[in-house]
Amino acid sequence: MSDGKTRKDIHPGLLVNIILKKDQRSGELTEGIVKDILTSSPYHGRGIKVRLTDGQIGRVAEIIDED
Repeated sequence: MSDGKTRKDIHPGLLVNIILKKDQRSGELTEGIVKDILTSSPYHGRGIKVRLTDGQIGRVAEIIDED
């Protein structure tokens, strides 16, 4: 399982766990499929920001489906 801090590891259609802004304190994870990558830099220390297919936005905490 990858940590989701490197942009090249993430692509649309990937199953990931993200941390929503409201869950940053608790660390609660939300599972979903990546629709769009919102972070433009190649690396981000807190995780690459993505939009899921259901519209939720958060930072990737871990990549579940590494195909």
